[in-house]
Amino acid sequence: MSETASTSEIPGAAGRTFAQYDARVAECRALFLDKMHDYGTAWRVLRPASLTDQLFIKAQRIRTLQEGAERKVDEGIRPEFIGIVNYCMMALIQLELTEDSPMDLPKEEATGLYDGMLARTRGLMARKNHDYGEAWRDMRVSSLTDLILMKLLRIKQIEDLQGGAKVSEGVDAGYMDMANYALFALIHLESA
Repeated sequence: MSETASTSEIPGAAGRTFAQYDARVAECRALFLDKMHDYGTAWRVLRPASLTDQLFIKAQRIRTLQEGAERKVDEGIRPEFIGIVNYCMMALIQLELTEDSPMDLPKEEATGLYDGMLARTRGLMARKNHDYGEAWRDMRVSSLTDLILMKLLRIKQIEDLQGGAKVSEGVDAGYMDMANYALFALIHLESA
């Protein structure tokens, strides 16, 4: 299966997954573009470790809300999962760019980088979804939240090792996994 195969070319349950996935991606992408309109690429000032911490805050808030804590900010779980997807894409872009890359990226360049990272993340989802047989469909949203938190703790540990990790996959794979878990959670929330 091609990473860029259109949803209509994919048979059965996988085709349904891609259609739902692509609809949630479109929602995340639209918010990313709207925020870029308002704020430009101000997120470029954040180092990858700062983006990891921002992701941790969002995932921890989701978990707190899932555990029934009183809500004092009028935002639900869905916007936080969308935020996780977008912060993961920002982190992937930051890892890709060199230190001499400009802080203020032109809209077309930032959009192209975002779309490229989304395509890589979708490709990873396609490969893993094939191998795991749509297992995510039987998972609870709370379990997806816990997986995101676990990945974040792993990434924080890898970042703290400053290149001294022995057997772990790179942090880029962790960011893509978290984005995919968040997109699966958004699909579950949409279907509920």
